[in-house]
Amino acid sequence: MYTPLARSIACLKGVSTGDAIGKQTEMHHRNDVKRWYPQGLTGFHGELGTVIPRYRGRPYQWLVAETTDDTEQTIAVANTLIGHGAVSHSSIGRALMKCRKSNHPDVSLGRFQQRGDPDFVCSDGDGCGAAMRAAPIGIVYSARRILDLIEAVFQASVSTHGGQFGICAATSFAAAVSAAIDGRPPDDVLGVAVDAAHEAERYRPPSSVGNMAAALRKMYGELVSASQALPARLREDDCFPNRPAIIVPLAISLAVVTKSARETILLATNIGGDSDSVASIGGGLAGAMFPQSVDEDWYRAVESVNNHNLIELATRLAAMRQ
Repeated sequence: MYTPLARSIACLKGVSTGDAIGKQTEMHHRNDVKRWYPQGLTGFHGELGTVIPRYRGRPYQWLVAETTDDTEQTIAVANTLIGHGAVSHSSIGRALMKCRKSNHPDVSLGRFQQRGDPDFVCSDGDGCGAAMRAAPIGIVYSARRILDLIEAVFQASVSTHGGQFGICAATSFAAAVSAAIDGRPPDDVLGVAVDAAHEAERYRPPSSVGNMAAALRKMYGELVSASQALPARLREDDCFPNRPAIIVPLAISLAVVTKSARETILLATNIGGDSDSVASIGGGLAGAMFPQSVDEDWYRAVESVNNHNLIELATRLAAMRQ
């Protein structure tokens, strides 16, 4: 039996390793993944700390095992919780103003920073940007006090993602992490995620993107029915993570179906699309459910390149768990 502390540490390890491994194929179509990695990805490809080949000569040259904005913003939320004992949209806004990865003007974080107002509240935005930073809320807030958890997710989301789907997706991930920290079985974790998404709908009117609870149930049903042939099923267009209604449902469903952080991360990475977010969210949840499934060699590689010290961060978050 794993303690909440062990599950919290494994969650952040899964978030960071999924993020760094998934970055190698982010925004690639499946054909491009095959072109760069003909045998598929099995972990980090290339010498740690060197430029990922596809990013050579690009404005930002991402390194092998370097984490992205997914982990940077997760750490920002974690430090805000630790420093303030809770989150508000203003405190999260101030933390996000200091984030420097993927903050160019055509993404939500860049637009938020250009406004220069940490108190700004976004009324739209249905991407996965809020979900990818929500793991610390799941560590600190119990899913048994779901309204408190949802309010914390809302406050941590609306600086950049205020649409219903964005908030509901972040809520479902945070609630799933929280249930996993309690040691609940995978079916319960999925049920908590679906119920939390329903509850979070009260914060915003319906979104044109869709309904998170329904999207999650559908994706899980599709994957569990193909659990013996997941790689083949994931090659279908309705599993390609290039839009909000797929990214977070796919990440959560992969974690619940595979019961493995390592397998979730590799499956997500070899799909392409928003692979770093799917691998990070899915890896974090699978790590919390099944701490033994986290690849410790991957985590040591991530720490050697980034020096995040996520074990200490997770320890402090777990001590705050309500």
